[in-house]
Amino acid sequence: MDKAGLSESDICAKFITPAVVDAGWDEVIQIRREVSFTKGRIIVRGKLVSRGQGKRADYILYYKPNIPLALIEAKDNAHSVGDGMQQALEYAATLNIPFVFSSNGDGFVFHDRTGAGGATETTLALGAFPSPDDLWARYRAWKGLTTEAEQTVLQDYYDDGTGKTPRYYQVNAVNAAVEAIAKGKQRILLVMATGTGKTYTAFQIIWRLWKAGCKKRILFLADRNVLVDQTMVNDFRPFGPAMAKLSVNSKTIERADGTELTLPTAIDKKRRIDTAYEIYLGLYQAITGPEEKQKLFREFSPGFFDLIVIDECHRGSADDDSAWREILEYFSAATQIGLTATPKETKYVSNIAYFGDAVYSYSLKQGIRDGFLAPYKVVKVHIDRDVQGYRPEKGQLDREGDEVEDRIYNTKDFDRTLVIDDRTKLVAKRVTQFLKESGDRLQKTIVFCVDQEHAARMRQALVNENADLCAENHRYVMRITGSDAEGQAQLGNFIDPESKYPVLVTSSRLLSTGVDAQTCRLIVLDREVGSMTEFKQIVGRGTRVHEDTRKFFFTLMDFRGATNHFADPQFDGEPVQIYEPHDDDPMTPPEDVPPNDEDGEPLPETPGEDETVVDGLPDSDQPEGGKRRKVYVDGVAVSILGERTEYLDENGRLVTESLRDFTKRALRKSFASLDGFLNRWNKADRKQAIIDELEAEGLSLSIVAAELGADLDPFDLICHIAFDRKPLTRRERAENVRKRDVFAKYGPQARAVLDALLAKYADEGVFNLDDANVLRIPPFTGLGTTVQLLNAFGGKTGFEQAVHELQAALYQETA
Repeated sequence: MDKAGLSESDICAKFITPAVVDAGWDEVIQIRREVSFTKGRIIVRGKLVSRGQGKRADYILYYKPNIPLALIEAKDNAHSVGDGMQQALEYAATLNIPFVFSSNGDGFVFHDRTGAGGATETTLALGAFPSPDDLWARYRAWKGLTTEAEQTVLQDYYDDGTGKTPRYYQVNAVNAAVEAIAKGKQRILLVMATGTGKTYTAFQIIWRLWKAGCKKRILFLADRNVLVDQTMVNDFRPFGPAMAKLSVNSKTIERADGTELTLPTAIDKKRRIDTAYEIYLGLYQAITGPEEKQKLFREFSPGFFDLIVIDECHRGSADDDSAWREILEYFSAATQIGLTATPKETKYVSNIAYFGDAVYSYSLKQGIRDGFLAPYKVVKVHIDRDVQGYRPEKGQLDREGDEVEDRIYNTKDFDRTLVIDDRTKLVAKRVTQFLKESGDRLQKTIVFCVDQEHAARMRQALVNENADLCAENHRYVMRITGSDAEGQAQLGNFIDPESKYPVLVTSSRLLSTGVDAQTCRLIVLDREVGSMTEFKQIVGRGTRVHEDTRKFFFTLMDFRGATNHFADPQFDGEPVQIYEPHDDDPMTPPEDVPPNDEDGEPLPETPGEDETVVDGLPDSDQPEGGKRRKVYVDGVAVSILGERTEYLDENGRLVTESLRDFTKRALRKSFASLDGFLNRWNKADRKQAIIDELEAEGLSLSIVAAELGADLDPFDLICHIAFDRKPLTRRERAENVRKRDVFAKYGPQARAVLDALLAKYADEGVFNLDDANVLRIPPFTGLGTTVQLLNAFGGKTGFEQAVHELQAALYQETA
């Protein structure tokens, strides 16, 4: 036999597989060949959609199903025995597999990723492959598993008999959580992007712990009825009669297969709880409240539950004084698992502080690159009144006949305290224009509004713009908000891929989290989104891939600058395209923009041989193309702000000029000279106060920065636009400070803090660097405690003085 002439497949069949089987591995149960573990990234070229190649391991060896131990990368005999190792290690890191092998049929190179002892890499003869028990013994020692913990870790996954297996990252999450709990960890955090199956992951964790007898009584908590009902009908269905809902009212739900299920309840009409069940699912709102009689959870003894799983734990359980936290603390003896797509980390709230660091994370970026989540395009629309602000004419009356307060109104005011109906109509017109140009007016769409009243007005504006389709079915446009019973009744139809209506839905916050809208193709933001947590959740409404309806990507249309969150280092999962149409431009993004690969390099204009086209042009039969009283002001013209903008000057004359010229003129009103601006800037302890003043006057520097396409500090933007000075990027300013070595007078720890502050400025452009609370977050937590770091400067006053000197050094150069 000419071994060197054999294919890789022959080498596997004749040499590698027999060697593994001879070592005691079961070929049916423990050995899997050619295991595809990613779907292949979705690549969008206009309306042509393809998938890149998914990642595939030649062999994965399992001690038990879904407990992977080893990975083998095979090569033909023309390669050396270790030539597959680097690729194998990359795959093993993704799959969390500790033992890695490379082979060409002559023998094996063995890489032990545990670092538990001995050489990291060794060469083995073909007949010396380790047995399952050998590798499991190494694994058990590495993880420090006791005999009792081992029994829990080896508990089988649930198998429905259809061959469905968890995705690789779900296996990683389940195994990480079960191992941590088996070893005694009481607080567990799992971070998984929206659309990646957190609830299914939670089910497998609960199933294994329940079947192992490790956790006998379990409570699953959520804050939306629809989440609990969906969970009971779908992922938690195998728990059967052991499961009940903590609710007084029974409810019948239709399953995906058309059958119906009446959800069992554990609370009777007299609000007494049946403690005979083992798995309870409940709403926080149903079992607690501000009054003592509402705190039904106290009907259970504090030690009743062994395990509590908190779904979407970012939404309240992290708050120290929340009703959610009250429940968790009452059952403090129970193991508690927090599930979230967006861990909340602010100076006021931290679920990291409560649960500890995540035992496993799977990000939006990873999900998009693996092909499990849909990529997206961004359409950013700038409305003139948002950018310039609106100041009422002297004596301007509102609809009630009252005089409108004389001040500058901007995007923070619109639809919250002051309503310009023409602005609402313009947004509805542009959304409708996008739908018509896209060729699919029946694509599911969510429009996020400021509040429920704004959502009602937006619904009306969309109805008027789409009168033809609303005449066919009045449910074409609907408002779905917390106070709208008719709208809420249609929520199930909106998220059902089989249901045609509703199509366009307006909402405020009800649909921003937790709703599984698989076929949503367009998300419209017509309200500010101040929270990164909420922004990630809103983006997550569109990230689910739905191949049956050929939904492979979605579009995010932003009217309020919410997508500025893309610049935040906390955001991961960059869009494939950002398009900013001007007044007369089409709303749909141009289709001739080439996509980029994972490293940001342009891909070919047409799919390559390693891509599979999954969708082309649409079918020809698609349809064509304490609250303040709000002030309503009529007759105020609004328009899309393009390269040229129109506005009324102080004398009421219509003036046309470029955005740059408009900004320059506005800035020169605030700062008559460069020296005047520099003097004001250098004297300001809070640089952000200057930016806030400009915002209050209707001048948003972020819009100007987007127009320039430059990553500039507001200081450089003002100097450049108003006084024609050459700008420096934040990174250049930070490097200039480092070159001047202004930290020389400080000790090593203080210098490390200042250097980290410089890096934070370069990445994020933050101004409140002298806030000592910044020392409580990474990377500063790795440098010492807050007290230790402040003491490195001689105390808080010394720290603040050092930071002020740092800021002065940053802006020392203006040319």
